[in-house]
Amino acid sequence: MSGIITDIKTNITDEDAYAEKLYEDLIASCSQHVKKKDLKLVRKAFDLAKESHKGVKRKSGEPYIVHPVEVAKIVTSEIGLGAVSIACALLHDVVEDTEYTLEDIEHFFGEKIASIIDGLTKISGVFDKRSSLQAENFRKMLLTLSDDVRVILIKLADRLHNMRTLESMPTNKQLKIAGETIYLYAPLAHRLGLYSIKTELEDLSLKYRHPNVFDEIALKIKDNEKKRQQEINRFSLPIIEKLGRNNIKFDINGRPKSIFSIWNKMQTKNIPFEEVYDLMAIRIVFKPLNPEIEKAQCWQIYSLITDIYTPKPDRIRDWISSPKANGYEALHTTVMGPNGKWVEVQIRSQRMDEIAERGFAAHWKYKGEGSGESELDKWIKKIRIMLENPNSDALEFLDEFKMNLFAAEIMVFTPKGDLKTLPKYSTALDFAYDIHSEIGNKAIGAKVNHKLVPLNYVLRSGDQVEIITSNKQKIQKEWLEHVKTAKAKSSITDAIKAETKDRIQKGKTILETKLRELKVQPSGRVLKKVLPEFEVVTKDELYSKIGSGIIKLDNLRKILKKNTKNKIIRYWGLQIAKSTTSNKTKKENIAPKRKQKFSYKDPLIIKDSSEKEQVNIEFAKCCNPIPGDEVIGYKNPDIDDVLIHKAKCPNAIELMSKEGNYIVRVKWTSQKYLSSLAKLSLSGIDRIGIAADITAIISTELSVNIRKIFIETHDGIFEGEIELYVHNVTDLNNLIMNISKIKGVDSVKRKEEISK
Repeated sequence: MSGIITDIKTNITDEDAYAEKLYEDLIASCSQHVKKKDLKLVRKAFDLAKESHKGVKRKSGEPYIVHPVEVAKIVTSEIGLGAVSIACALLHDVVEDTEYTLEDIEHFFGEKIASIIDGLTKISGVFDKRSSLQAENFRKMLLTLSDDVRVILIKLADRLHNMRTLESMPTNKQLKIAGETIYLYAPLAHRLGLYSIKTELEDLSLKYRHPNVFDEIALKIKDNEKKRQQEINRFSLPIIEKLGRNNIKFDINGRPKSIFSIWNKMQTKNIPFEEVYDLMAIRIVFKPLNPEIEKAQCWQIYSLITDIYTPKPDRIRDWISSPKANGYEALHTTVMGPNGKWVEVQIRSQRMDEIAERGFAAHWKYKGEGSGESELDKWIKKIRIMLENPNSDALEFLDEFKMNLFAAEIMVFTPKGDLKTLPKYSTALDFAYDIHSEIGNKAIGAKVNHKLVPLNYVLRSGDQVEIITSNKQKIQKEWLEHVKTAKAKSSITDAIKAETKDRIQKGKTILETKLRELKVQPSGRVLKKVLPEFEVVTKDELYSKIGSGIIKLDNLRKILKKNTKNKIIRYWGLQIAKSTTSNKTKKENIAPKRKQKFSYKDPLIIKDSSEKEQVNIEFAKCCNPIPGDEVIGYKNPDIDDVLIHKAKCPNAIELMSKEGNYIVRVKWTSQKYLSSLAKLSLSGIDRIGIAADITAIISTELSVNIRKIFIETHDGIFEGEIELYVHNVTDLNNLIMNISKIKGVDSVKRKEEISK
């Protein structure tokens, strides 16, 4: 919140006067992007928002009008949108939280603003229990992308302000919102090129998901600030002098890596803070002599810098020749600094810098007539293709959206040299469907760089791909395992559904014809006799197998004459015997399952295994949490079990995003009886007896049971893995500390294999 608001916050005597101060602050922040004639629209929207939210307080205790005003400020000052977007930001909660309707908004502000507000309004009502309200709301928001991308930009601003003020929410809500943010909104901001917003969303999400980790890294960055500034100055001075001598107008600044990116690198490389080598980056933003030569000027600056510092050959990133899919353009290189540390240098023109910071809004500002379709335009096209299937399950849609649009990318070429961008690990079959669904449906193979390959061949950047087709080809269900893109999956699924529908209709016609020949009227009673005989569960399955020729009806007459009273019927691989036992007796033999009381607001205490649990506890196999790990619980609403995940497990983050209402904070008690499997990786200088020393520490001094130990030596160096049972993280850390003291041991780390 800006200074003008903070100063008056403690002395609010009149809500209207306070609101006016907020309005003045908003107008000051949007002066660059709003013409004077459009201020009437902003004022009109503000007045309606102020009136409709009057007397309502946020969880923090401040007047509710603060939130829409702050969202509007982000929309204009941090994203760069104009009056219509500001008005929509001010009104974004009016329909959802007050008595005003969309019809009222359309009456006062017109169809366009009403349409945007509709996209920003959450879905209400009853949903299938298998669905997810979070996923449905996200899909609804994306549907508006076909008409107006401003809906998503305003929603990102709304999410950013909610994250900035998340401390006033209860912990279970914090987990839900933070998980949803890191899973969907931060990657979406990144995809739209909103780098600053993406970085802040990532950091704030980490702050609430792992508060201790966040505070620890933030403190270390602060402690290093003075030293880092000295390093930046020492590194930058020769560059400033060199660029100045070449008459280049530029700004240079150094910035530390974000807390989230440092933590992410620590996790992926399994290293401590001190070993993250590229903690800072230098950014050079220049004013080009001529817009037509800005690319050449990027390379000129690169050449001047590498005259001073030696570049790392494998760390050059050329996003000026081939911009990222979110429109990002820059030239990145990593060079060896004067203190023996690698430093990343980013080179951008002023235009490139504005697009990098403001993303989509700046992209459209600079997009000239006839400039062609950008990667960002192609990305929006992909979303529209995904949204064309309104019957798809919301959770399935969410998975495909995440998988396709937030993944790393490759660039491949058609036989004619046209460039195609696909997600990393895409196959030749993905490429076929990217060209056209009919090409994919008829594909039988491919040539990659003129060499024949199968359809499941994984493509790499720079490959030239030619698809071989045949009119005799039939779509196979296994193809779904060979593709990565949403377009390919959707096309294959649709084709299989169409084929299945035809087969079912064909089978139904065959069965009805056969019954008529036997002078039997098709009915539910007839189907009940026929289904178990052919070991199928549903009539559609029966029709499908008849239509495909798997089931023959030659003995249908005998089947219809059979007495099936005592027949054993197979359903889903289980044998269910027909019984004459009365319903009353059955009910008496089955004890009713008692629902246990459970609160999502209170932390779940994981007790020692010798104590009786309040609910059934199960530990997730994907991340294998042990006592003392930071964990969260997922309480399935249909059963009594609570599944425990590590808080950083990708599956846990996905659950927080999709099923946030069923997430519960978890705490451990001291564990005397529960033993959990943990893995250690270690390395060092080999010597006689080192393996015996390691096992002695583990089994004798610390009384820990070893499950498996593997040590391999080569060229005087040993590497190994140990699997052992421990009571908690403290015991494991003590064990790591003691092993690291053994002569010759260089590194001991917990091996955390978190699988998706």
